[in-house]
Amino acid sequence: MAPDRSSPGTFSTADLVEMHRQMLVIRGFETRVSALYRAGEVPGFVHLSIGQEAAAVGACWPLGPADVITSTHRGHGHCLAKGLDPLGMFAELMAREQGTNRGRGGSMHIADPGIGIFGANGIVAAGLPIAVGAATAAQLRADGSVAVAFFGDGAVAAGAFHEAVNLAAVWGLPAIFFCENNGYAEFSPVATQHAASLEQRAAGYGMAFVAVDGNDVVATAAAMHDVVAGIRAGDGPTLVEAITYRWHGHYEGDPERYRSPDELDTWKAQDPLLVHEQRLLAAGVGEDAIRALAASVMEELDEAVDAARRLDPPSPDALANFVVRPRPVFAEPPPPAADAPIFRTMDAVHNALEAELESDDRVFLAGIDVGAGGNVFALTRGLHERFGQRVRDTPISETAIMGVGVGAAMAGLHPVVELMYLDFVGVCFDQLLNQAAKMPFMTGGAAQMALTVRTQFGAGRSSGSQHSQSLEALLAHIPGLTVVMPSTPADTYGLLRAAIQDPNPVVFIENRLLYGMKGPQPAADHVVPLGKATIVRPGTDVTVVSISRMVHDVAAAAEHLSAEGISVEVIDLRTVAPLDMACILDSVERTGRLLIAHEAVVPFGIGAEIAATVAREAFWHLDAPIERIGAAPTPAPYAPSLERAWLPDRDRITDAIRRLAAV
Repeated sequence: MAPDRSSPGTFSTADLVEMHRQMLVIRGFETRVSALYRAGEVPGFVHLSIGQEAAAVGACWPLGPADVITSTHRGHGHCLAKGLDPLGMFAELMAREQGTNRGRGGSMHIADPGIGIFGANGIVAAGLPIAVGAATAAQLRADGSVAVAFFGDGAVAAGAFHEAVNLAAVWGLPAIFFCENNGYAEFSPVATQHAASLEQRAAGYGMAFVAVDGNDVVATAAAMHDVVAGIRAGDGPTLVEAITYRWHGHYEGDPERYRSPDELDTWKAQDPLLVHEQRLLAAGVGEDAIRALAASVMEELDEAVDAARRLDPPSPDALANFVVRPRPVFAEPPPPAADAPIFRTMDAVHNALEAELESDDRVFLAGIDVGAGGNVFALTRGLHERFGQRVRDTPISETAIMGVGVGAAMAGLHPVVELMYLDFVGVCFDQLLNQAAKMPFMTGGAAQMALTVRTQFGAGRSSGSQHSQSLEALLAHIPGLTVVMPSTPADTYGLLRAAIQDPNPVVFIENRLLYGMKGPQPAADHVVPLGKATIVRPGTDVTVVSISRMVHDVAAAAEHLSAEGISVEVIDLRTVAPLDMACILDSVERTGRLLIAHEAVVPFGIGAEIAATVAREAFWHLDAPIERIGAAPTPAPYAPSLERAWLPDRDRITDAIRRLAAV
């Protein structure tokens, strides 16, 4: 008889046997991984869940293929309970090309989005916001699926926990936050980590709370059945706390000086497998049948290990695979017609968002005050009224906002999430650095990540050190991220539409001082290819490469210098990562001189990368040293007098070009 996963709190004998089989698989998998690690066959870090099998199996028991889980660095059990193949997992841990993630993820990053496993995660609490994103996708699709975020008791202290749980409560998402409380946050006892219980925290979020014996698979499965059924019926999110215990240390090789042998023995006496064996015997399953089941599972796992050993590691030639997905092919569109109506950059942002929302129901917007408030700069005004919950306000929770984008993108949507100021990237950097940028690579190309992050910056109006920074180099340094910085209304429209349609994570950086800039409006189907620079002004004596608002200062300087007989070629990068080096090199080969001008501070800016590449690839074409101009290496000042001294202007750009042309 096949197990019935939809049954309410009682379970058939077939159910009980299947639960035991799954726990045996997890226990057998983990004990073999421990031995493989000691033998040097598994590289890297390994965190095992021996002793916690009942929590994993019980939590996943009522879940179907469309339901999503996010996991932790101790995630093997969750993945196996959700249905992942042990052979692929062994191969992944042994760094084989045929592993679950093609040898790119390893123990802490196992994932299979195709069956709803959105990733084990090496960053504590990072999976919770991603699960919220998956739950958002489920809510928007109204498909009845749920998202379960596994986390340990130590993660409760992380800001990502608070932001994710709070946002889920505010939006009423179909999300379950499942805490495996094994008594320790790495080496620290749980009593030293928290001033309030998880039940008290749940009350603070206005959220239901369920406590369960995490060493009893039936109790856990029954509790989760009720929770999942309630959420599918429209109940809000729920916090579940399963009390359990890990038998091994925090990591393999942990000396475990923080707990006593007697404590471990006490918990081993509550072995989930032994507890469940007694239940099987009481249900009429004979000892011989239980032993035969165990022997069958062990044989299958031994065969999987042997098969994994015979597989090949990834080829070094495949190193660059899965970093960036192939982009849609767009031809460079013609410029707007001479008699085109005039519109502003802020209109371009609004119109591009509206066009994508209208043409693709996978697109939704989320951010602080982007819905009813219409954005702090009025860029999204009217979109919430037209598109409803596809344009939604968030709490001030940048980590949760980015996580919503990551999880929803992995679920197949095309989220556009807003980071109100580029300066705020520091409070949500993990979701960009370690999640959005790396998930496609770490999953061997399995994870979708059509995510657009809209943000803005801009110095020159005394916004001070925390609202003026040009941080594009920080983002461009992260493999996997695309970074776009438009300079005109038409390009803003065309590049934003391209960004939203792109299958890769794109950070779209607008300059707020350009929001009122006017220019000709392009056709509605105007889409500008990402990664392609444009020559704003042709010239023969000096090449000047710039980006965003500074392009206009450079163009003004070039116009002024033309009266002095200096011909300046002005290149607008438009996209910072990837850089269109072909355009730059071709220009330098013709002019022999290069100046890079950007609003960011000069040291370690994008100008350094451009200069290094040109020096290597076009050295013999250079007639003068490469020059850079940008902000002084200090935080952005507040006083107007200091800000003027800090930020380059067209006069300083003009002087720099003049000096370079004279060499």
